[in-house]
Amino acid sequence: MDKDLIEPMVKERVNMNIEFKRLNQVNAADLLLLMNHELVRRQMPLFKGEFTGQDLDNFIAAKEQLWTNFGYGPWAFYVDDAFVGWGGLQPESGEADLAMVLHPDHWGLGKSIYTKIIEQAFNEMGLDSITILLPQTRTKVKGLLRLGFQEEGKVQIQRVPFVRYRLLKKSY
Repeated sequence: MDKDLIEPMVKERVNMNIEFKRLNQVNAADLLLLMNHELVRRQMPLFKGEFTGQDLDNFIAAKEQLWTNFGYGPWAFYVDDAFVGWGGLQPESGEADLAMVLHPDHWGLGKSIYTKIIEQAFNEMGLDSITILLPQTRTKVKGLLRLGFQEEGKVQIQRVPFVRYRLLKKSY
C-alpha cells in the first residue's frame, strides 16, 4: 500500500461484530459513496469515470449472477452494523479470487475481515487455494507475502495488467 494510503488507517478493533450480507442489501447511497471515493478509485483501474446509479445496478446484478451461477460471490461487509465495504471471494478464470474494497475510514479493519473470508474459503468452502489480483501499480506487497501469498504471474483484464498471487490452504 502506498504511504499516503496508510496514514488514515486505524488500529484493528477487538470484539467487533463482522457480518457479511449480499450486495443487494446495501443502501445504494453507501455503495455509491464508496465506489466514487478518490482513494478507493486509485486502487480500481478497471473503473473509469463516475460510478453512477446505473453502474451500481449493473454491478449488483452481475455480482448476484455469480451467486446464481457458482454458489458464491462477493458480500457487503458490515462491522458493528455499519457498512464498511465489499468483497470476498468471486470466481475469476476458474479460481476463487479474493477482493476487498473498504472505505478509507475503515482500512484498519482489513485483517479482521480477511481472516473471516479465509476461514470461510478453506474451512467452509473446502478450497485448496485462493488468488488475489492486484494492479501492477500496487508494488508494496510485503504484507500480502507475509500472509503466505506467492506471486504467480501476470494477467491482463480488460487490457489492464495485474499480478496474480496465490495462497495455498496449507500455507495459511
